[in-house]
Amino acid sequence: MRKLLTIVAILLSMQVWSNPVDDLLERIDKGASAKFKIERVKSQKDFFELDQQGRRVVVRGNTWVNIASGVNWYLKYYASIHLSWNQMQAKLPVVLPAVKQRERHETDLSQRYAFNYCTFSYSMAFWDWKRWEQEIDWLALHGVNLPLAIVGEECVWRHMLLRLGYTEQEVGAFIAGPAFLAWWEMNNLEGWGGPLPLSWYTRQEQLQKQILTRMKQLDMHPVLPGYCGMVPHDAKEKLGLNVADAGLWNGFQRPANLLPTDPRFAEIAKIYYEELTRLFGKADYYSMDPFHESSDDASINYAKAGEAMMTAMKRVNPKAVWVIQGWTENPRPAMVDGMKAGDLLVLDLFSECRPMFGIPSIWRREQGYKQHHWLFCMLENFGANVGLHGRMDQLLDNFYSTEHTQSSKFKVQSPKGIGFTMEGSENNPVMFELMSELPWRPEKFAKETWVKNYVKARYGVDDPVIEQAWMILAKSIYNCPAGNNQQGPHESIFCGRPSLNNFQASSWSKMKNYYDPSDTREAARLMNSVAEKYRGNNNFEYDLVDITRQALADQARLQYQHTIADYKAFARQGFDKDAQRFLKMLLMQDKLLGTRSEFRLGHWTEAARRCGTTSEEKELYEWNARVQITTWGNRYCADTGGLRDYAHKEWQGLLKDFYYVRWKTYFDALMAQMQAQTAPQPELLGGGPHANKTAAELFQMALPQEVRLDYYAMEEPWTLQHNPYSAVAEGSPVDIAREVMQLLLPQ
Repeated sequence: MRKLLTIVAILLSMQVWSNPVDDLLERIDKGASAKFKIERVKSQKDFFELDQQGRRVVVRGNTWVNIASGVNWYLKYYASIHLSWNQMQAKLPVVLPAVKQRERHETDLSQRYAFNYCTFSYSMAFWDWKRWEQEIDWLALHGVNLPLAIVGEECVWRHMLLRLGYTEQEVGAFIAGPAFLAWWEMNNLEGWGGPLPLSWYTRQEQLQKQILTRMKQLDMHPVLPGYCGMVPHDAKEKLGLNVADAGLWNGFQRPANLLPTDPRFAEIAKIYYEELTRLFGKADYYSMDPFHESSDDASINYAKAGEAMMTAMKRVNPKAVWVIQGWTENPRPAMVDGMKAGDLLVLDLFSECRPMFGIPSIWRREQGYKQHHWLFCMLENFGANVGLHGRMDQLLDNFYSTEHTQSSKFKVQSPKGIGFTMEGSENNPVMFELMSELPWRPEKFAKETWVKNYVKARYGVDDPVIEQAWMILAKSIYNCPAGNNQQGPHESIFCGRPSLNNFQASSWSKMKNYYDPSDTREAARLMNSVAEKYRGNNNFEYDLVDITRQALADQARLQYQHTIADYKAFARQGFDKDAQRFLKMLLMQDKLLGTRSEFRLGHWTEAARRCGTTSEEKELYEWNARVQITTWGNRYCADTGGLRDYAHKEWQGLLKDFYYVRWKTYFDALMAQMQAQTAPQPELLGGGPHANKTAAELFQMALPQEVRLDYYAMEEPWTLQHNPYSAVAEGSPVDIAREVMQLLLPQ
């Protein structure tokens, strides 16, 4: 009996002292948990509290996520340690700085969401458990308790379609490849990038189970994918269903929409949720974005569609909440106006720029989301493009104005929380750090003071030169103003298909100049001027490369303008000199980015190949990886559909082997044209092969002809290659950045 009691006591002791935050601390630094005392206490209000007990720092909170937020706050503002995607581990001091006075933070913003469907393809397509474990730690440290969790959704659909009578081959033709699953899940396309091998389903099912287990251990509420009526476009012929043809999306065949009036809607939804629950359990939140980026269809009764989707979800869990993205036309008022308050949670996806509620914007809805709860979200990044970007003033202004906005007609107006809704992650950590702190800061604060504190936490030092660099960035490239509706970073000139009027790289970026390129060059100069002192400081070296990269890209845009001006002025010598300098800048960018694994193409392609179990699978996944960041689709979808270069990347390897080829070919064509125009042209004098042409035809030949190249014919062969790219960094960031700055000296 005594032995049994001893065992019970040990188990109880383990239960008291072992908790998921201690485990998180151990992943940050082995032995770190012994330096903290973690206390979880009951409270109706979300809070975390920092305190001191002897040599140990006490972190209290009412949930594990809130406690983790407190740990992060302590690490930043007491220990000057900043954890983000480029650094999720750190060496803590032997004795932690003491909390001399108890510090408490509370918030009414109890729902803190993360991820966009696109994030799962643009950033996470090939993540393994090791990378996901780091991400979940990042989520906890940044207060997220409502993460979208759609890994393995394709497993659910495979089982569902097989039950409906589809063959494995037909399933493979419907479900997209790993780099394009997000747009299949959002009802945009079928099959592109597939078919998926059976081993992929096994891998993703296991991975999702690991993800959900860890999220729940940390008191998170994973948002699982619900059923919104999507069916294969041939479901009318195959299953006899009553469907609405969704047409094309940028050239891709879209899945069909099962009409809510079809008597089999409930049956098919039931099968879906049975398979989802069997694989991954039930949820308190389900994500559904029906009719995404589509025009209104008169054949669809949107009110009944919303009712059918809500009913199917509630059958699984009567307390479940439908999470929907507030994006363009969604959520359609006709679909959600009749729903009860509390049953729908709207993600105001682009609150820092185009909020649908509150301040004036091009997407503003006069009555907001009416009776429905909503979250204030930051989109920040489209296509996981590389580039410094932010809307610091807009973010603060919009957040602190909408948080207190009231309406006489609808009680539910202030947000219930915040959301990170980026299309791509692992970029601009400063903006995500700022956003994560807003719920815990009840009063609006000065951007400049916050940036100063961020810099100290980021690098662990007080340095006035670094501060000056960041103040320049905060007032320029990180302060995109109201009225500028561009989608994400200022796109690099290197990444766009060359032309005489090259500005934005992708089709829909809506770029507009809003900062002086001399600002980023000055910030880079300042960072480089103290770089030797911080050689080996991981966060500093990452930012040194990123800021210097931005300065080089911005100066290259000016260099491009000089080169095109030479061409238009027919200054052949000047053109040759300026074109060569532009190409040198592009190759120098490649060399600079090669010093950090985060900016190397190899970290993307190697991760893709690791997912495969056979050479054929590895090649399929690598093809997915290469296509997504270049042509995106086939020739029609890339060119006519406008998808090419949407997910462009300033990455080592891609710059040298893909973008350089386009620019070199284009400049050579311009030079060849100028040389041809100075050569004797006997056909214009009545001789040669064009002697029989009419005067009008000869006149047309004499006019300037714009060079037009078949870029897709250059691009597609690269997507089919299997030459290896390494993720291993080469060279010193400090030394190579210094080389770049020599190139950026005023000419």
